[in-house]
Amino acid sequence: MKGITFGEPQYLYFLLIVPAIIAFYMLKQHKASASLRMPGLQAFATAGNSFRNYLRYILFAARVIAISLLILILARPQATNVLQDVTTEGIDIVLTLDISGSMLARDFRPDRLEASKNVVTEFISGRPYDRMGLVVSAYNRPCCSDQSYA
Repeated sequence: MKGITFGEPQYLYFLLIVPAIIAFYMLKQHKASASLRMPGLQAFATAGNSFRNYLRYILFAARVIAISLLILILARPQATNVLQDVTTEGIDIVLTLDISGSMLARDFRPDRLEASKNVVTEFISGRPYDRMGLVVSAYNRPCCSDQSYA
């Protein structure tokens, strides 16, 4: 069990109950006998146990396994690998992307918007340790107005 730790190892003490359950079951099965004995059954006493006689223990075995697994689950097993402390420094970057109608001009292939998306994707993939933010703006000015907007 190399590399396995338990988050709550105190629950593993409950596994001591499992042998007690098995011992109680075996003791109960050993004492089980018919209360009414009939003459003429001695011939069956020498007959061997068949496979069907052992099938009755499957349900008990399944219960014991289920109880054991539940106890292990309560203990919260955790796999650990090689631990490394990695310190990286990054910066916060906020990108602004214009998606107004002027970005649909065809001076780049296929248009300005797709070209800027490609540039932004390439920029972001080259900065693995930085935190990125994206602001999308679409400011469309009225085309025929002499008023200035502030």
